[in-house]
Amino acid sequence: MKYSKEDILAGCAKMCKNTLMETLEIEFIDVGKDFLVAKMPVTPKVHQPDGVLHGGAMVALAESVGSAASFIFLDGEHFYIRGIEISANHVKSIASGEVFARAEFIHKGKTTQVWDIKIRDVEENLISAVKLTTIALPKKK
Repeated sequence: MKYSKEDILAGCAKMCKNTLMETLEIEFIDVGKDFLVAKMPVTPKVHQPDGVLHGGAMVALAESVGSAASFIFLDGEHFYIRGIEISANHVKSIASGEVFARAEFIHKGKTTQVWDIKIRDVEENLISAVKLTTIALPKKK
């Protein structure tokens, strides 16, 4: 990695200011050679009406961690990263605590990237399995 783990996580925290990630209290907590992890608290703020974590909040968490990973592992200084397709299978409900999303590459192309994102609870139970496709668009000079 070009930057230290601490620098990468601090950069992720900085880019979350005044965004949906801040609203959902998403925090990037770990990064490695080929993965990025974020966590999100499960509170009534992200519940659906019957008191469990809303699927849309899980998808927002997954797209946030996958897009941030693309920015980190590609050349985010020279490219805009955009999600172009997302598919989620929500397999377990959760009403409180925290969920953790880990993004890992399935495909790392120059233009498109495909991410495998698993969302788990603190006991490592699978809550949602997500596939995200991102695209890297060159920034105009």
